[in-house]
Amino acid sequence: MSNEAHSLKPALNAWHMWGLAVGLVISGEYFGWSYGWDKAGTLGFMVTSILIAVMYTTFIFSFTELTTSIPHAGGPFAYARRAFGSKAAFIAGFATLVEFVFAPPAIAMAIGAYLNVQFPGVDPKMMAAGAYVVFIALNIIGVHIAATFELFVTLLAIIELLVFMGVVSPGFSVSNFVAHGWAGQESFSWAVIPGIVAAIPFAIWFFLAIEGVAMAAEEAENPKRTVPIAYIAGILTLVALALGVMVFAGGAGDWKALSNINDPLPQAMKMIVGANSGWLHMLVWIGLFGLVASFHGIILGYSRQIFALARAGYMPKYFAAVHPKFKTPHRAIIAGGVVGVAAIFSDDLIQFGGQTLTANLITMSVFGAIVMYMISMLSLFALRKNEPNLARPFPAMFYPAFPLIALVLAGVSLVTMIYYNQLLAGIFTGLMALAFGYFLMTKHHRDAAIDKHHAVATA
Repeated sequence: MSNEAHSLKPALNAWHMWGLAVGLVISGEYFGWSYGWDKAGTLGFMVTSILIAVMYTTFIFSFTELTTSIPHAGGPFAYARRAFGSKAAFIAGFATLVEFVFAPPAIAMAIGAYLNVQFPGVDPKMMAAGAYVVFIALNIIGVHIAATFELFVTLLAIIELLVFMGVVSPGFSVSNFVAHGWAGQESFSWAVIPGIVAAIPFAIWFFLAIEGVAMAAEEAENPKRTVPIAYIAGILTLVALALGVMVFAGGAGDWKALSNINDPLPQAMKMIVGANSGWLHMLVWIGLFGLVASFHGIILGYSRQIFALARAGYMPKYFAAVHPKFKTPHRAIIAGGVVGVAAIFSDDLIQFGGQTLTANLITMSVFGAIVMYMISMLSLFALRKNEPNLARPFPAMFYPAFPLIALVLAGVSLVTMIYYNQLLAGIFTGLMALAFGYFLMTKHHRDAAIDKHHAVATA
């Protein structure tokens, strides 16, 4: 294949990148987080969410240094390879792949659940699979079209969350939010701590995948300017929305009724306006935009990760092809979709441990994210030491405090997640071992040096 067949087209401006940053994550405000209430209660989960918000804020203000210094479609994979070599790059790339491949089927299931609210006769799984078909096609057609659509649905999703808060606010009650808010108890005790830490994956879901902007850095018109804007504005937008949605939903009525379902916002609104209100129907329809924004954006993210890994020889070269007309990694886009649809129809394999299919998909995705966050922060420290003259258009703020805080909180999150999700941790480790076997078997096909695309991007 020619270089043209392995090159992505720069076409995204600052608005596109901000839309991608928020859109990748915003479905986390619509569903998934309420499973944390089941573990910790409203007040306990608030503690978890604030700690995770601190982790993400310090992480993003540090991660931006890597993204602007090394604008590469592989994102964390490229940073780890430059800092530590091919084996660390494999771990970072695999972890990122798990995060971005297991998140979309969870979101697709929520799309199916929302449609089922409006049309009780439809099969949520078939709707979820149909969402893959539609948005795989849109991602293949072109990155500019895909990113413009992403910006549009992200703006609608933000407006809808603000509308939700406004509609439920007349019925909001602090007493509803705090009732039995410490994991079913009226007051704090040390017995609440296990629930607070067990809820970590669902607090991470509020912000999961914002780092996917890094995988579009090669397609940004000016990554040294647009990426910092996207990350900083994005994380501030998401923290405000996450806290607002959680508080208003919890104060709408009995929060326990919302703690183990895929559509907490429509059900919370139903408590205030009733099942037949036009506001409720509007939330279901427009609320779909939030799910679509993340679903669509993460498809873009996983495809670039598969593409970058294949281009560097860590996956079969077959997936490194770029469509001759649309200049998008079409095979990588389809490959992640096949895995996602298989996950949707694999209840018996994925629904276990007392958790729903969606909760297990979220937890698996979070395992990948946390491992990747740790390797990224370690890469930042290593590159500061080993390459002090590397161009850093946006140095990490409050270095070394911010990256260290992010690294420590990510490490604590990983340890507690392993303790409370041992079976899923074993599956994650097993998948990594299988992938590492492929990595070793194909070593003679792979050049361990930085590939030509990486060298050009960081020259």
